[in-house]
Amino acid sequence: MLGSTAAQATSDIVVAVQAESTAKTKSTAKAKTTRTSKVARQKVKAHKAVSAATKQIGDPYRWGASGPGSFDCSGLVQYAWRKAGVSLPRITHSQYRAVRKKVSWSSLRPGDLMFFYGKGHVGMYVGKGKMVHSPSSGKTVRIVKLKGYYKSSFAGAVRPGG
Repeated sequence: MLGSTAAQATSDIVVAVQAESTAKTKSTAKAKTTRTSKVARQKVKAHKAVSAATKQIGDPYRWGASGPGSFDCSGLVQYAWRKAGVSLPRITHSQYRAVRKKVSWSSLRPGDLMFFYGKGHVGMYVGKGKMVHSPSSGKTVRIVKLKGYYKSSFAGAVRPGG
């Protein structure tokens, strides 16, 4: 009788441990799926933002402008992300502070906002070592390679839409 009770208790423990393990596995799988879905949704939004920004190539820089037709740097990225369904503040430093997800130079993905020391400038990473931005008075929205000034004065980046 005593051996039978011990065997039953051991069996009950094994069943409980197996059930707990199955629940943890399901919970982990659900968390991974949720994380994957969130990343996928962010990438779709980023693609829309990059597309909206690059459609403005050739539009003139105008201080304080947020399109359509003319832009300053923060107005361009605000406009592009708004087209992707994401609201950003109007001013460069506020954009950096408002987005929680900070990213490094080596982790840049298309759609990330890049900020630079000195001029309080922002541009949008488009991939392959390039960004789209509205540079300064007398110039137009354009894509540039991230070298020279842009590489040496890089202050940080954020990933909106997540």
